Amino acid sequence: MMYSSRRKPVLYFKEERRFLSGKCTVYKLFGLCMVLVLVSLLWLQLSCSGDMSTMTPEDPRVHQQQPPPPCPADGQASAAEDLSWGPHKLALVVPFRERFEELLVFVPFMHTFLNKKKIRHKILIINQVDHYRFNRASLINVGYLESGNDTDYLAMHDVDLLPLNEALDYGFPEDGPFHVASPELHPLYHYKTYVGGILLLTKKHYHMCNGMSNRFWGWGREDDEFYRRLRKAELQLFRPHGIDTGYKTFLHIHDPAWRKRDQKRVAAQKQEQFKVDPEGGLTNLRYRVDSRQELSISGAPCTIINTKLECDQSLTPWCLLG
Repeated sequence: MMYSSRRKPVLYFKEERRFLSGKCTVYKLFGLCMVLVLVSLLWLQLSCSGDMSTMTPEDPRVHQQQPPPPCPADGQASAAEDLSWGPHKLALVVPFRERFEELLVFVPFMHTFLNKKKIRHKILIINQVDHYRFNRASLINVGYLESGNDTDYLAMHDVDLLPLNEALDYGFPEDGPFHVASPELHPLYHYKTYVGGILLLTKKHYHMCNGMSNRFWGWGREDDEFYRRLRKAELQLFRPHGIDTGYKTFLHIHDPAWRKRDQKRVAAQKQEQFKVDPEGGLTNLRYRVDSRQELSISGAPCTIINTKLECDQSLTPWCLLG
């Protein structure tokens, strides 16, 4: 017997023909589907229950909620809480202008060096942004005034001079100014009255000297005048001893061919550079902080203080060239 194409699917359900025959066929089909669904759900529930009962807490399929990891700060004392770091804090004052390649090396190097020695510190980059000639002494004066009440001693520190010997002392100079870059160790300057490069002194002692003279525009001579201030204030100068690395104690990273220093002497500056400034210093410093920025260089924090100095050209006409 031949069947039309419409009837072929019915042949596959020949055994169910009677069940599907007659009236209410749609309702019977719906009821059958519901029975199959209920049976499937019951079987799934029983199988899952059996699997769970055979699993142990060590089974990797079992997810156990773990307690959150402890906060790192809970078990580690900060430098401010660690008494081995001592009670003092250093303001590392760096007079600066357009020496960014050196700054990128200096800040992370000094931060690591001082941390190894457990010296509390903050690095202040006093960046001169006015149109006058560079004035290292005035910028150090600004660093002293802007260093905040949380520091009690200064390091007058050149940006191009890195200490290589970990035996060098950067601690609190209670007895008097401590010249880290002494003439016996500095790679370039070896005369006895030299106090440049790196000099540590308490804020109290710096104030006793009235800071540094503001008359030195251009490069050099401000350190020599400051040496006279130290003597006038009757402060004993100290220098390192027991350092056996000689002139290799520091790395001087300045490139004179790339960064030429302003060594010009104009007008009366040639004569005035050798004179003592008896009244100038912190008392007649004139400046304005243009902006202050907190930066991190390779993970080392520092503060950039963009500073505009003021110049009385009737007193120091050599603050400008040309």
